[in-house]
Amino acid sequence: MEIKKVAVLGCGLMGSGIAQVAATAGFDVTVLEVEQKYLDKGFAGIEKSLSRFAEKGTIKEAPQAVRARLHGTTNKQDLADCDIIIEAVIENIDEKKKMYAALDAIVKKDAIFASNTSSISITELLTSTKRPERFIGLHFFNPVPIMKLVEVVRTIATAGEVYDTAYEFAARLGKVPVRTSDKTGFIVNRLLVPYLLDAIRAYEEGVGSIDDIDSAMKLGCGYPMGPFTLLDFVGLDTTYYITHVMYDEFKERRFASPALLKRLVMAGWYGRKTGKGFYDYADPNSPKPNRL
Repeated sequence: MEIKKVAVLGCGLMGSGIAQVAATAGFDVTVLEVEQKYLDKGFAGIEKSLSRFAEKGTIKEAPQAVRARLHGTTNKQDLADCDIIIEAVIENIDEKKKMYAALDAIVKKDAIFASNTSSISITELLTSTKRPERFIGLHFFNPVPIMKLVEVVRTIATAGEVYDTAYEFAARLGKVPVRTSDKTGFIVNRLLVPYLLDAIRAYEEGVGSIDDIDSAMKLGCGYPMGPFTLLDFVGLDTTYYITHVMYDEFKERRFASPALLKRLVMAGWYGRKTGKGFYDYADPNSPKPNRL
């Protein structure tokens, strides 16, 4: 199957990034949102991002040419002739399943459904459709236009040709796809989340300060950012949600949320997006560690 037309569900941070990358790669892209204001906001962000890439000379076409391949809609019927539908809506399994069920009867029978979820079971999502063999996981990383990795997630029901098509599609986007199976956390979060949670526990136990632990992991292991900076970047609420999914699956302490993470989320301190997390972002260019 050749993919020509791409649909993206959601025009938030991840959805707009996926749409931008697909349009930059030459695909015709339709983005579905519940309200026009979300499309306007997402497309404004895409235009700014494309302008920055153009200034740096990292895209071959003019931003206007890429933008011309992007279309927004609030009507599900406009996705009827798309070849692949990539979902990037809120990490709520019921909302995702409702969306898939509604689109299942609209899009053509050979269209591929893909989810960008980082933690929800792809197998559970596919139960809301009548095309389990054409359902896949495509897990992009934030920020999508910059991060090269895409985890291509196969379930026990996914057809081999669909798995290969999705892998090739990710490569055509200029990404580096890796193959994985529908096991909770896939590859990256399965290994990353315990590391992040251990960093929080180390801080709780007095091993080191927030900034010292960050500096140690950056300079000692060559990581681009320390665990607390990364947690604030990803979002403490997002990490907290993922810990619940992973702990429910494995029932192991290494996947359980530390008490401090729970308290920060309850207080509404989600990291960069709220201005406070492990660091205070009153001055975004010079964040200061909070005393917790």
